[in-house]
Amino acid sequence: MKLNFSTYQIGSVFAFLSAFLFSTKAIFIKQAYALSPTLDATTLMVIRMASALPFFLMLCWFGRHQYYSIKLKDWLLLILTGALGYYISSWLDFFGLMFISASLERIILFLYPTLTVIASSIIFKQGLNLKVIMALMLSYGGTVLVMLQEQKNLTDQHNFWLGSSLVFASAVAFACYLLLTPPLIKKFGSLNLTGLSLSIACCCIFIHYFLATPEPLTLLTELPHRIIWYGIGLGIFATVLPTILLILSIEHLGASQSSIISSVGPVLTIFLAILFLEEHLNLIQWVGCILNIIGVVIITFSKNRLKL
Repeated sequence: MKLNFSTYQIGSVFAFLSAFLFSTKAIFIKQAYALSPTLDATTLMVIRMASALPFFLMLCWFGRHQYYSIKLKDWLLLILTGALGYYISSWLDFFGLMFISASLERIILFLYPTLTVIASSIIFKQGLNLKVIMALMLSYGGTVLVMLQEQKNLTDQHNFWLGSSLVFASAVAFACYLLLTPPLIKKFGSLNLTGLSLSIACCCIFIHYFLATPEPLTLLTELPHRIIWYGIGLGIFATVLPTILLILSIEHLGASQSSIISSVGPVLTIFLAILFLEEHLNLIQWVGCILNIIGVVIITFSKNRLKL
């Protein structure tokens, strides 16, 4: 499909803005954690999802005309994927950020395209070609470089490996979500699927919070106002807006073009972490970051990659 200049330009702007806003997520989370040593992942996620839910319900309402011909099994699969991709994956990510830097978190999360390729290779019993294998080595080798450099400067080794494992598990959960969504996109459409999936995830985290917290409403009212604002910022600027912008960019450019522009995400997060969190990467970590990005981009855009 040929794109005229204006369409390409608009789609590129949408993709870059989406990547930038998604990159602020870890910054909001780390700054909120810094305000209160007792703040936990579940509480912060509740504020985020409560502020985002009205917007996603609006998406569901606008797409309601498509729901009448959908079968029960499709709704059950939707509930599973929504809980997996935006509740379990997000909660693991929020929890992991309690123990590792925002820069490392973003680099680990960026591995999810490699996980979809590995999983589809196993599911469809297709071998990986040499190009993909080399790209995997670059991605994981670069990630290990960054991890080892951060780990050697810490005294609390247990929490570092716990946090890294949680974020990697988050990437695995999101990769599984991506593998399950193609048939649902055909049924619901991408915009409606996003609204429904995130609305389901909101319900899941609300249930989680109210079951796990002794006095849930009292706890929320006693939080510092700055934490509430960080949570709202997460919901609006790091969840709703980038999600919608990404969908718009895909409509203008296609998934491949949008993905290559979105690959600037880890670098944007690192620069934001340096600016707002005073994190610092040494030369070896920068090399690891670049290797990670190169490997993921090769896998994502290889002409011989597996069809997911």
